[in-house]
Amino acid sequence: MGEPADLELSQRVTAQISRTSDYFASLDARHPSAKAALRRVRSRGVASYARRIANIGIVIGVLIAATIAFGLIVGPIGIGGLFLVAALMFLVVLVFSVMPSEKPIVEYKEDMPNQAVVQRLDSLLVRKRAALPAPAASRIDAISAQLPLLENRLAEAAILDPLAQDARRLMGKHLPELIERYERVPPAYRHERDGEGLTVDERLIAGLDAARDALGDLGRKLAHEDMTAFETQGRFLESRYKDGGGAIQNE
Repeated sequence: MGEPADLELSQRVTAQISRTSDYFASLDARHPSAKAALRRVRSRGVASYARRIANIGIVIGVLIAATIAFGLIVGPIGIGGLFLVAALMFLVVLVFSVMPSEKPIVEYKEDMPNQAVVQRLDSLLVRKRAALPAPAASRIDAISAQLPLLENRLAEAAILDPLAQDARRLMGKHLPELIERYERVPPAYRHERDGEGLTVDERLIAGLDAARDALGDLGRKLAHEDMTAFETQGRFLESRYKDGGGAIQNE
């Protein structure tokens, strides 16, 4: 008699935990880091949309210019010609309108610019976040918060720079592959424990924690050169001008 009751209680507790996790996940979606990442991705989408509008304007402008040139050189195009030009304009607008507004995540390539690698990961994390468990989403937000600094620093670094290579491997391959492999595990098997006693969800969180720490370390190393230069400049100013000992002299 006790076992069915215990099983029913366990199921109710599990269901309540699931509902609570979903609730906190919905709250967590409003985290400032998640919003900032979403704004960055949307801003790139707006830029893409603006380019699309500009392309439509260019093509229509070319059609109008060609129509005017034809009328001046050859002769009036007539009603039929006007109808054809209008149809072409409509076709241009239609083609650009039905093009996918959200570009697919591009495949990582070894010659991809450093900045593009960071932006690719930023977009991927925003798209994948909702499909991950709530504890993993908070880790995604922490990683997303690190990306603007890394993008800024890596934009100035050469692709073959050792630190840039470490960052590229982590952001371009290892972290995306972790999320991809997690998604391939059927949900029914994500609570089974592996040889080290971790579930798939727990292994994902551990991997995201490691990636977050590694990115933080890379960010500090990339900023070290600027920090050293700043310290040197500060010491120079102190030694030359402190206590009035460095009156401005003509060099």
